[in-house]
Amino acid sequence: MTKKFLFTVSLSVAMAGLLHAQDDLIKKISDNKTQGKAGYTFKRTIDLATTPIENQGSSGTCWSYSTNSFLESEMIKAGRTPVPLAKIFTARCSYIDKADNFVRMNGAVSWGDGGEPHDVVNMYAKYGILPYDNYTGLVNGATKNNFNAMQTGLKAMLDSIVKNPTGTVDLSWKARFRDSLDKYLGAVPEQFEYKGKQYTPVSFAKDVVGLNPDDYIEFISQNNTPYWQKAMMMVPDNWAFQWDWNIPAQELTNIIDNALKLGYTVAWGTDVSEPFFSWPNGVAFVPQNPEIYKGGLTDEQKKELFNGPKPEPEITAELRQKGLENLRTTDDHGMHIVGMAKDQNGKDYYLVKNSWGESNDFKGFLYVTKAYVQYKTTGLMVNKKALPATIKQKIGI
Repeated sequence: MTKKFLFTVSLSVAMAGLLHAQDDLIKKISDNKTQGKAGYTFKRTIDLATTPIENQGSSGTCWSYSTNSFLESEMIKAGRTPVPLAKIFTARCSYIDKADNFVRMNGAVSWGDGGEPHDVVNMYAKYGILPYDNYTGLVNGATKNNFNAMQTGLKAMLDSIVKNPTGTVDLSWKARFRDSLDKYLGAVPEQFEYKGKQYTPVSFAKDVVGLNPDDYIEFISQNNTPYWQKAMMMVPDNWAFQWDWNIPAQELTNIIDNALKLGYTVAWGTDVSEPFFSWPNGVAFVPQNPEIYKGGLTDEQKKELFNGPKPEPEITAELRQKGLENLRTTDDHGMHIVGMAKDQNGKDYYLVKNSWGESNDFKGFLYVTKAYVQYKTTGLMVNKKALPATIKQKIGI
């Protein structure tokens, strides 16, 4: 999920920032660290099966990497052999549907790489999926994603379409848009071979991946709309205008706890721009007075903040909502919750799989406290079978 990467960025220049947001976000938060390893010792208590760590490169496709990773773990849970899925195929499909929305809304919606967990499931249901080996999205000898030039070109094309002085839209733009995607990402094969059999993306999803898109459900938490009813996920990357179940923040962690204990992983959207989220050290928590760190970290604070476990405040609905409304909590990043661990003091953390390669202290994984999840989550997706009985009853499933 892409992010305004500097707190001073304004909505009027957001598109320019979004083109480079992923690189700049990583660069910004890479300074949130102590020298050497942080003062934590973790023992994993739940460590569910996952596919290997990947790297999304210079693209805001964390939502596709994390949620497809989630689907790969769903294959394992269902007793199937997991297949590394084509994350860029999913992203490409979403750009086609997002472009249609952009034109229909006369450009009055955001554009960029970003998306949400529901986009992955929606694209899977509509377009199917391919194995990574059959659609990498890499062309002309490229070895990693770099979407900057592509998104600049696509945005210019879409702007010219909606600003057409004739007042009508030539529907041939859709074919030209797909041709541009072919240029930047490669053409999608209509059929491909997998283990000696021929498939289309739709038949591969049905016959090999074998997951039911209706099995998945998404949750948000905000106190300006009623709990236990559906509400709009009010973030720019919700280009599909999806409504999700709105629940108290405590229930977010109750759902995650129950899912992990039953062997199900969770797709997680969150804000990672806080100084107390350390990608290099692989730790995220909420300090007692989080507001004092809003200007960044001094050298002394870097030494102190990650030198060992710290007490955390109670995360109230009011504290959480303040962050949503003053844009301190933004829809930065998607990751994959795959287990639990305890620190040296016996405190619980979630084990989180990221898509930024293996360059941090825990080879691509992080340990995140429940308080951080309650405070900074923008949304999560889980298999309906993983929900606690009380929540199933409240939402009528």
